[in-house]
Amino acid sequence: MTQIQPSTETNQPLLYHHNNSNPTMDVQDSPRKSYWRCSKQEFFPEPSFKDLSSYRTALSQICPRLKDRLLSRSTETHELVTLRRESENPMKKCLTWWDLMWMSFGSVVGSGIFVITGQEARENAGPAIVLSYALSGFSALLSVFCYTEFAVEIPVAGGSFSYLRVELGDFIAYLAAGNILLEAVIGAAGLGRSWSSYFASMINTKNPDFMRIKIASFADGFNLLDPLAVVVLLVANSIAMSGTKRTSFLNWIASIATAFIIVFIIVVGLIHLKSSNLVPYFPNGAEGVFKSAAVVYWAYTGFDMVATMAEETKNPSRDIPIGLVGSMSIITVVYCLMALALTGMVKYTEIDPNAAFSVAFAQIGMKWATYLVSICALKGMTTSLMVGSLGQGRYTTQIARSHMIPPWFARVHPKTGTPIYATLLTTILSAIVAFFTSLDVLSSVFSFSTLLIFMLLAVALLVRRYYVKDVISKNDSVTFFVCLFTIAGSSIGVAALWNSGVRGWIGYVVASVIWCSGTLGISLLHKNRVPKAWGVPLVPWLPSLSIAMNVFLLGSLGHVAFLRFIICSAVMILYYLVVGVHATYDVAHQDPKETEAEVGR
Repeated sequence: MTQIQPSTETNQPLLYHHNNSNPTMDVQDSPRKSYWRCSKQEFFPEPSFKDLSSYRTALSQICPRLKDRLLSRSTETHELVTLRRESENPMKKCLTWWDLMWMSFGSVVGSGIFVITGQEARENAGPAIVLSYALSGFSALLSVFCYTEFAVEIPVAGGSFSYLRVELGDFIAYLAAGNILLEAVIGAAGLGRSWSSYFASMINTKNPDFMRIKIASFADGFNLLDPLAVVVLLVANSIAMSGTKRTSFLNWIASIATAFIIVFIIVVGLIHLKSSNLVPYFPNGAEGVFKSAAVVYWAYTGFDMVATMAEETKNPSRDIPIGLVGSMSIITVVYCLMALALTGMVKYTEIDPNAAFSVAFAQIGMKWATYLVSICALKGMTTSLMVGSLGQGRYTTQIARSHMIPPWFARVHPKTGTPIYATLLTTILSAIVAFFTSLDVLSSVFSFSTLLIFMLLAVALLVRRYYVKDVISKNDSVTFFVCLFTIAGSSIGVAALWNSGVRGWIGYVVASVIWCSGTLGISLLHKNRVPKAWGVPLVPWLPSLSIAMNVFLLGSLGHVAFLRFIICSAVMILYYLVVGVHATYDVAHQDPKETEAEVGR
């Protein structure tokens, strides 16, 4: 087999042509195929789907194939080198730490800080909402650490999907992939609905639904059709498809303008701060702080989309840690200062839960500043949609590269360097959901998927550091998994105690001691892998704490969220049994004589 290297004499891209009988890597002198081609062979090139007879044969072998997929784990070389052939054209390495930092800012700082701060300060935490933001920010930062190490070590477009596929196996990664796509579709749809609601409320404060079309015959939660949300989604996603660097430029221009408005809000708020407004600081005790922390956590989500941009980052080992960890640290401080400014300007009992900052400025005689708040919120949702569209497209691309969905969606356009098909898929699905579905129906499903992936990623990081197959001894392997299950079990125990209303300290102390013993047990094991460039500090303590905090937040969701998650997962597993397991099995078991040499850099 001959290893084919990129030519050093031309800047033209390599073309990767998928052919089941003879995979090859052709350079530019081969005839270029149309990007817009479409056929059954393009969607299902695997032998199992060649004809009806082949598919019947595949279904008859479902048990051994499923066993193979359950026990298989991908490799870094496979994710970094082999799967990129499916895209035919490379993504453009055009991003620096500056781009990533503002992408994170634009993706995370949306409408959440303006909407939920007033609600939670008035109903639960009071002035201690500052501590709620600090706790949630710390939890989010733990997940950022895990994402950053993986993104530096495995800089591919798939983000958490690729990381889990390498460390936890094909089937777990598939469930994560399904939840990633679910999160992408629901998250974008929710933002589209939020954008239209906020815009409508600026025009008619008494009826934020006046721009929606009500269909009385439809069920509640699905009976307010929202054409404006569809338009907003199409515009934002079209910008993302036009080019990564262009989207990044528009994002950081808008985000810098937002940063100045936020600084203005903080400075004015602190100038008009009255210490009497901060008393009592804990009107509902620690319980109020924790309840609010579980809610305001959603103001920090979005950074995982930025991690998917690793494949387009010029220097991942330097740019990703600065861009992700740096931006999230700054955002946490900004959120705490904004919460302090709000509760300092207005007594928490007098905060308007629907328009907290706008009403607060009006109460101190600055009605004109309410327009700044509105512009800032709309801008935040717009940049969240643009950056989210970039991340959703990259997630979908890597999932398609693995053949868990048709590889047709993995193609990268030769001119824009963006995965147009993958982005269109999530755009169309999001637009359909946003057109029909209300925000309250969307939020609980989105929350569960996000937290589950964050928790699994912390588990994957521990597996990566300690469990290296054929290196770790049998005794250490048993010890590791016993300790890992101990950590998970004690974390579930704390969440169960809290949500059952138990407030005595004995149960929490016992669960905490068990958690500490499990984490200590892992820390005494030998680390069989160390990061090459950047790593999470204080392993295993920080990843273990991330597991505990994400499980705790998962437990705070209602039973309806669990039920919807179970139903969605059942549908995903059905698809996997019918399509996914056969496609990935065929790809994993290609004749090695027909597969070209794969060499990681």
